[in-house]
Amino acid sequence: MALSTNQAHALVVPCSAQGHINPMLQFSKRLVSKGVWVTLAITVHLAKSTHMDPSGSIEIETISDGYDNGGVESMEAYHRSLTVVGSQTLRSLIKRLDESGKPVQAVIYDGFIPWALDVAKECGKLGVVFFTQTCAVNNIYYHYKKGLVELPLKGPRVSFPGLPPLEPSETPSFVNDPGSYPAIHDWVLSQFSNVEKADYYLVNTFYELEKEVVDWMWKNLWPIKTIGPTVPSAYTDERLEDDKEYTLNLFKPNIEACARWLSRKRPRSVVYVSFGSIADLKPEQMAELAAALDQNRSRYSFLWIVRESERSKLPPEFLAGPEEESGLILTWCSQLEVLNHDSIGCFITHCGLGSTLEAISLGVPLVAVPQWSDQPTNAKFIEDVWRVGVRARPSNKTGIIDKGEFERCMEEVMEGEKGKAIKENAKKWKDLAREAVDKGGDSDKNIELVASLLSCQHATIRQK
Repeated sequence: MALSTNQAHALVVPCSAQGHINPMLQFSKRLVSKGVWVTLAITVHLAKSTHMDPSGSIEIETISDGYDNGGVESMEAYHRSLTVVGSQTLRSLIKRLDESGKPVQAVIYDGFIPWALDVAKECGKLGVVFFTQTCAVNNIYYHYKKGLVELPLKGPRVSFPGLPPLEPSETPSFVNDPGSYPAIHDWVLSQFSNVEKADYYLVNTFYELEKEVVDWMWKNLWPIKTIGPTVPSAYTDERLEDDKEYTLNLFKPNIEACARWLSRKRPRSVVYVSFGSIADLKPEQMAELAAALDQNRSRYSFLWIVRESERSKLPPEFLAGPEEESGLILTWCSQLEVLNHDSIGCFITHCGLGSTLEAISLGVPLVAVPQWSDQPTNAKFIEDVWRVGVRARPSNKTGIIDKGEFERCMEEVMEGEKGKAIKENAKKWKDLAREAVDKGGDSDKNIELVASLLSCQHATIRQK
């Protein structure tokens, strides 16, 4: 395909993690449907190591993080290299696209790489920040970054404007425990270092899901635009042809084995378990969850995604092959296809925003097992605000969620009285998610506005 002289051109730059790539890629597809030409810029190493089936309507280009062949020695070193080398190669990419007859009007960048905004401004382009975490989490981070919250967090509850009262443990881990993962702590907060220079502000959420904090942030911080949920159109409004998957994956899913196994299960009888592409559970925690699933095989079948790097943590006697009817363990799957299957009764999740929005968009009840970062706050909203699940609580003595607690949560969601209300709320949010991205919905109108603004910028430049 060739870029039309009448088309605006957006360069989209995600951070190299599955939970960042997916939403920005899906947003790109929506922009394309509005008439904008999109180039997705990923790192050289990511292009080499991912399973890629990109949409034919989106071009893929590469920039460098300084580790084109991998071999990262530390997060601190990677962050420094990404900032320096990433800035240089992004600047070169913009220049090359401009000179090749594909001039860029805007750089839409992941909030986690704020240097991309500096490069955009240096090159005379619009800078559009894309936040891959909720408005609630960004609001907390902003107040923390600006010194507007006293640390350590005190009292049984802490308050942030636009949010319900939170226990300190319900704030992001980098706020509740600033000393944890210091390199990543600084990286996460760096997204607000220059954010005031951005021209537009996009958030991967939808208005009804967070309307109180969206309204507060819009009036008091930035004119944010909600553009989510960023899941493939086949699972929401069905308006984008052939948009059935993310098309750019860090791991290769085992689709056939998964589909065959699920097809033999009764409706709402399967507990699906996945902790995403990064979470690192302790062996003791894996053992407690394994014991709970094993003990309840006669009541609930389970599908557990355990990455190859995590498999050694499972009790040897628990491991079961694909032939095991009551439980299937796979290294990866197409999560959307799983969540969309009528056999799934609940989803035990780490509460990453991608997984959370997928479950909400497909109406699947949740058992929240947050690990770190924004996940404790997401878990709070899952249980107490959106009311689409329950949170599994760790023991005060061990800090581990024990077998009995997992059993309680599964039973409550799958069979209990509270589970009935959770299922009703899940259905409500599923409908609202679809309305947001469907024609005329809040997110659809915001994406239309972005496309229109880029087109106006393109027209203005052409007239000069």
